[in-house]
Amino acid sequence: MSGTCVIGLQWGDEAKGKIVDLLTPQHDIVVRYQGGANAGHTVVVGDEVYKLSLLPSGVLTPGVTCVIAGGVVINPAKVIEELDELVGRKVEDCDNLLLSDRAHVIFPWHFAEDRALDTNTTDGENIGTTQRGIGPCYRDKVGRSLALRLGDLYHDEFAAKVEHICEAKNPVLQAMKPEGFEPLDAAAITKQYAEYAERIRPYVADTTDYLLNAVEDGKRVLFEGAQGSLLDVDHGTFPFVTSSNSSGVGVASGSGLPAKHVGHVLGIVKAYSTRVGGGPFPTELHDATGQQIRDQGNEYGTVTKRPRRCGWIDTVAIRYTTRLSGVDAVSVMLLDVLSGVGELSICTDYDLNGERSRRFPSHVDDLRRVKPVYETMPGWDQDVTGARELGDLPAEARAYLKRVSELIGVPVEYASVGPERTQTIAVGAGAL
Repeated sequence: MSGTCVIGLQWGDEAKGKIVDLLTPQHDIVVRYQGGANAGHTVVVGDEVYKLSLLPSGVLTPGVTCVIAGGVVINPAKVIEELDELVGRKVEDCDNLLLSDRAHVIFPWHFAEDRALDTNTTDGENIGTTQRGIGPCYRDKVGRSLALRLGDLYHDEFAAKVEHICEAKNPVLQAMKPEGFEPLDAAAITKQYAEYAERIRPYVADTTDYLLNAVEDGKRVLFEGAQGSLLDVDHGTFPFVTSSNSSGVGVASGSGLPAKHVGHVLGIVKAYSTRVGGGPFPTELHDATGQQIRDQGNEYGTVTKRPRRCGWIDTVAIRYTTRLSGVDAVSVMLLDVLSGVGELSICTDYDLNGERSRRFPSHVDDLRRVKPVYETMPGWDQDVTGARELGDLPAEARAYLKRVSELIGVPVEYASVGPERTQTIAVGAGAL
């Protein structure tokens, strides 16, 4: 078992990019296996801040191959934009990238559909799409007949396929009347995407075959999840979810590598909870404490800049996603944000219709009705951003980590006290 998987266990934005960057030097390959440019991963190296949406966070480490696998939906323009930025900032080894020829491609009609489609549920609550064409592209992927994969851009039939799709999409989009819509011009789209294809041609490969060969050769693989497990299209808080399997169950289907090649699953959680867009959020805070956490944690989207909803940590939800994703240990991120917040609350159970339970409801309406049952713990006022070992943390912070570990049922492997690589504490087995 040659692989490590980094999975977000909440509603995304758990700071997975930092841990992927930290673990990359211990691996030969880093794989993005689902999602698209709706992801936002921030990596801080010294004074340099890198914000990535499509490229794996491991692209900043020389000598490591970065793979965007077939389960990802690709916006070629975004790939080129991120590559150009890294080259402009003199990041080496940008040629260590492979793009799956099986990955589905986002086209102008997907953006138009995202603008046109009502992204509210039947009761009027907004799902929270990033408007980047992700959902419509996945919809076409499942529908098959109007879908194009990256490999299609290099075949003679590409222009004819684009023309066919435009003929099918134009009448529908004209009836839907998305804002700023101009009829799809098949020739112009073909020309534009042919230019994209030439720019990224050196990176396009059969990544499924590459990865299968790599693990047979004993290469160490790091799988980088996007979004969070509670946004999984099948196992999350549907319909307020993303369009892919963002929990651990998506690793094999998205990458093409059987699950037996994952030897260690590291779950990533914030020391509190956040959510973007609509959907139930049992521990959400609508008070000054929630705003304090938002401000101290700079809780605004990496990609969208939207303010995130903030609340106390929910161990019922995290215990569910820990079990769902087969998590072996967790990394607790942004522990420093809780400094000075005062008394801390941890959701230990749910009360649903007067019955207390630790089961995470499968239906969104039941989740709306749950009342969180809290356990309070003393907080700390000390600035912990300079802590580098567990013993540097105040006793209250160590007790908080220990209690979270007990409630979710797996050990804490890392604790993060700031965005920099060095602001990470390795927690020894049994140390808490």
